[in-house]
Amino acid sequence: MKTIKISKATICLLFFLLVTLVPPPVKAQETARQIIEKTEQQMRGETMYSELTMTTVRPRYTRDVTMKTWSKGEDFSLILITAPARDKGTAFLKRQKEIWNYVPNIDRMIKMPPSMMSQSWMGSDFSNDDLVRESSTISDYRHSILREEVYEGRSCWVLELIPKPESSIVYGKVLLWIDKQHYIQLKIENYDEGGSLVSTLFFSEVNRMGGRTMPTLMEMVPADKPNQKTVIRYTDARFNAPIEESFFSVQNLKNIR
Repeated sequence: MKTIKISKATICLLFFLLVTLVPPPVKAQETARQIIEKTEQQMRGETMYSELTMTTVRPRYTRDVTMKTWSKGEDFSLILITAPARDKGTAFLKRQKEIWNYVPNIDRMIKMPPSMMSQSWMGSDFSNDDLVRESSTISDYRHSILREEVYEGRSCWVLELIPKPESSIVYGKVLLWIDKQHYIQLKIENYDEGGSLVSTLFFSEVNRMGGRTMPTLMEMVPADKPNQKTVIRYTDARFNAPIEESFFSVQNLKNIR
């Protein structure tokens, strides 16, 4: 049998062609759940402290409420109203699946039932669940990636969230626009069970705050009331400072300042 000799130069050429012509392994596409998890981490961190002003806009009046908030993961959050004077000291606590409200004018602690989660929070266009978040974006929904598109000049994923049957969520579905670069929310559309748009939450004024990139302005606009909206503006945000779970206690709710 005749032996075919291959020169060293030929071997080098074949190796070069193999390396350059064979495409590299395709990076596994992120799942919708992984995108949600990264977004939650970016928007809230392990812990978060914030100061913000909520402006409720109505045809005949505008009302400002300022507050401080603390959160730890999805299970613990506390909101303290600091102004106006008539509401100062009012506080809301989420501790796992329990929601509590402290009303200083009557010095009363109220445990909020699940039926109250869909009701307006402090007369705004946000629901109780929007603010204290009894439901979990990660575990109470089924997630899927609908499409990719450019929104407000940013490349985004558009995700669809369908509530699981056992959850107590009032929406039939939720659509999320998530920025690919920073994993921040840019828009949320809430739909009822019949598929009609209920409300849209817009996120804007993306800036650096608390050492990370985040939207510092949110606008909740109800679909059936075009002349009203609720605006939340962050004035301070800090992330990942240690907060003990004991901070989020019913006993602390009336004493927090």
